[in-house]
Amino acid sequence: MRNAFLSISLAFLIFAFSGSAFSQAKSKEKTPAAVEKIHWYSFEDAYQLNKKKPKKIFIDVFTDWCGWCRKMDAETFMNPVIGEYMMAHFYCVKLNAERKDTLVIDGVTFTNPNPSGKRSTHQLAVELLKGNMSYPSYVFLNEKGQWLTVVSGYQVAKDFEPILHYFGQDAYLKTPWEDFRSSFEGTIK
Repeated sequence: MRNAFLSISLAFLIFAFSGSAFSQAKSKEKTPAAVEKIHWYSFEDAYQLNKKKPKKIFIDVFTDWCGWCRKMDAETFMNPVIGEYMMAHFYCVKLNAERKDTLVIDGVTFTNPNPSGKRSTHQLAVELLKGNMSYPSYVFLNEKGQWLTVVSGYQVAKDFEPILHYFGQDAYLKTPWEDFRSSFEGTIK
């Protein structure tokens, strides 16, 4: 009787642990790879990293109240193809357009002129977006930290993939956007 009880207990423990391991493995499968792969930097950190090891900079300019910004985070940036490409080719930055602090970059000071005000825009966001304050917007800087362009609005992953490649592989230097887009064969279907 005692041996039967031990056998049943042992079987129960094996079953419980295997079920736990299975559910953990299953929950890991549900986690998009991009969540683990995209490392979002502050503007300051990406700028300093770029000085040490030049790489293009991608800046997601957002606000806390922007629903399309949250949708971009939840869907497009969570796509593993997007996340992997971004991490390989860019320092990825999240920039709250309404940040409250003062920022000094290479002796130039950027502030939020009314930090206690509602929806007061930071000067860095205004500079990066060239005064066209639309959220979400994505700024591309080259390896020298020079402004390339801004892409505005929510983008589904399939439409965002060619945009990333256009700048990530320097196609913008030699190919018009329309030509590149029409011939681009992405991996997102």
